[in-house]
Amino acid sequence: MTMDQGKPSRLECSIAKLFASEAAHEVASMAMQIHGGIGYSLDYPIERIFRDTREPWIPEGTSEIRPLVIGREILGLSAFT
Repeated sequence: MTMDQGKPSRLECSIAKLFASEAAHEVASMAMQIHGGIGYSLDYPIERIFRDTREPWIPEGTSEIRPLVIGREILGLSAFT
């Protein structure tokens, strides 16, 4: 909504990105648990989905950085200073 009004939407985008990435990985992890060892097989799409949902966490540190961005936006304080 704030983007539609031309306002900065860093907080809303950070919350949405954090929630979506963690929810997607949780669902993929549950699917992997249901399929068991065969879920790791390249014959099933679960392996690729699990890998794709885990990938953003590794180089970007999304799960660690997003709460810092959210906190900074809400409190107006930087976690790094």
